[in-house]
Amino acid sequence: MGTHFYRPDEGHRLPHDPFNAIVGPRPIGWVSTLSADGVRNVAPYSFFNAFNYTPPIVGFSSTGYKHSVRNIAETREFTWNLVTRRQAEAMNATAATVGAEVDEFELAGLTGEPSTEVRPDRVAGAPVTFECRLTQQIRLTDRHGVDLDAWMSLGEVVAVHIDEDLLVDGVYDTARAEPVLRGGGPTTYFAVSADQRFHMVRPA
Repeated sequence: MGTHFYRPDEGHRLPHDPFNAIVGPRPIGWVSTLSADGVRNVAPYSFFNAFNYTPPIVGFSSTGYKHSVRNIAETREFTWNLVTRRQAEAMNATAATVGAEVDEFELAGLTGEPSTEVRPDRVAGAPVTFECRLTQQIRLTDRHGVDLDAWMSLGEVVAVHIDEDLLVDGVYDTARAEPVLRGGGPTTYFAVSADQRFHMVRPA
C-alpha cells in the first residue's frame, strides 16, 4: 500500500475531505446562547475542545458568523452541554439552518433549565454543563494573514453541573456518560463505551 498525498490548496481528490475524520472523533460543542433580544439559541459545533486547565477554558470554531457567534459577541456568555446517545437526535435537530428569531430549544423539543452564573439556559437532560464567560473571540486567518469566514470563541468555565451518577468514587467516568463524538464523513458519529477503556501511567 502506498501513501495518499495531497496539498490542501490543490484538493484532496477523495469523495469526502478526510481532515475532519483524521482529527477525530471530536467532542461536540453543544452551545447554548441568548441573543441581545432574549431569543434562545442552541447549536452543535464539532470543532470544539478544551484549551486550558486552570482556569478551565473551552472553545469552538464556527464556519461563518452564525447566531451563536453573534450572540456571544453581544452577551459574552454561553453554556456547553454534553451530548449523550440519548439526546443525539435532538442535538442533530439543532443543526437546522433557521432564522435568528427561532427559539431552537422549542424547535428541537428541548427544555431549558436556568443557569447559575450566566443568562443562557442549560439543556435539561444533559448530564454535564459548563457555564462560560467569553475570554476571546478571534477571526481566523490563513497562512498569508488573509481573514477567513471562520470565528473562534473561547470561554472561561465559571460553573459546572455534573450528574452525580457519573461520579464513581468521586472520579468522573467518561464512558458511563456515553458521550457522542463526531467522526468522518457526512453522517458518522461515535459513542464512547467502557469496553474501549485502557489505562497507562504517565512517566514521572
